[in-house]
Order: sequence, then structure tokens, then C-alpha cells
Amino acid sequence: MQEPYYAVIFTSQRTDVEDGYGEMAQKMVDLAKEQPGFLGIESARETIGITVSYWEDKEAITTWKKQTDHLFAQQKGRKDWYSWYSVRICLVERAYEFGEKKEK
Repeated sequence: MQEPYYAVIFTSQRTDVEDGYGEMAQKMVDLAKEQPGFLGIESARETIGITVSYWEDKEAITTWKKQTDHLFAQQKGRKDWYSWYSVRICLVERAYEFGEKKEK
């Protein structure tokens, strides 16, 4: 990814309700990948979940937030899947890595 770009950091705590969560989470990842301006995504879940998606610009983020299926998933998340969440939008001005990332 070429800097600068944006990172949307979604940090969450789940409820005990499953009710299609895994399927919807995968659908949202697949759908995000189709959006103009999408650059990538990373996710981890232990006690809390953290998903970071990367975008070319703020307009791409706004378009994704308003996407119809994503709006439905947001409503379902607030109603059933999350007891708490936080969203942070950050400008990435510099990034670097060490080693080779191994995909699972």
C-alpha cells in the first residue's frame, strides 16, 4: 500500500448470540473487497475483536459505511452480536514491516 491511506479500526466485544455471525462477517469481508478504494483487511479475535480495513481515501470509507448490505449488518450487530464496539478512522502517513506475513 502506498502512503498515505486510511485505516478503519473496528474494535468489538461480542455477545453470546451467534445467529449467522460468522457467515455475515465473511460476507462483509467479501463485499468490502469489491468496493472502490478498498486496499486490504486484517482481523483478530480473542477477548476482544479487532478488524482493521484499509482504504484509499475518506470518500471510499463513507461509501462503504452507506452500502446497503453493510447497513443491515451494522443494525444486526448493534441488535444481536455486539455488547460494545468502537470505530476509529486514521490517516496512515508511514508504515513499515519486518519479515514475511504467513496467511492461514
